Amino acid sequence: MAKAKSGSQAGAATSKKLDMKPEGKRLEDVKDGKPAPKPRLESFYKENIIPALKKKFGYKSIMQVPKLKHITMNMGVGQATQDTKLLQSAVNELELISGQRPVITKSKKAISNFKLRAGMPIGTKVTLRRARMYEFLDRFINIASPRIRDFRGFSDKSFDGRGNYTIGIKEQIIFLEIDVDKVNKITGLDITFVTDAKTDEEAHSLLSEFGFPFRKRD
Repeated sequence: MAKAKSGSQAGAATSKKLDMKPEGKRLEDVKDGKPAPKPRLESFYKENIIPALKKKFGYKSIMQVPKLKHITMNMGVGQATQDTKLLQSAVNELELISGQRPVITKSKKAISNFKLRAGMPIGTKVTLRRARMYEFLDRFINIASPRIRDFRGFSDKSFDGRGNYTIGIKEQIIFLEIDVDKVNKITGLDITFVTDAKTDEEAHSLLSEFGFPFRKRD
């Protein structure tokens, strides 16, 4: 009778299956040696948004002005438990969208009804900071959002009470980086904009100053 695999052996086997090689050229392969230009929204924040928020909320110090800390994107792939190719596609698509290689997320506990065991890969996520964060925000506001079907603006009721804002995107194909002809499955993703604002009102004002397309209130 064959012996059961030990935890280390099972982990090694799992890691081999998840050794997903990136597709296409890496940024290092196409660099021309010139420094990347400063993100447009980073300069806009310092020159326009900081003075505007200081005037609106009466901040005495520039350090009190809320700022965008990072942006997190999460793409769940529940069917990856049966087909790892779906997870591979999700990883590659999220990398194209964000410009940064994402990490694979795993289940924290087992759910027998869904044939899910603890530690199984079920999605992918990425966290953007600094230049990549501003570049993504610029593309999301001005290019991707208007491509959403029947788009009338995002609700302003998705703040968490601590200055963070989360929205759900139903189709990854709103991003121009995705080649629709190569998409095997329409997949949604969640995007969280994390700020250091103390209130939702301050966070809302910060994102609005960036040009975030909130739905107009009646």
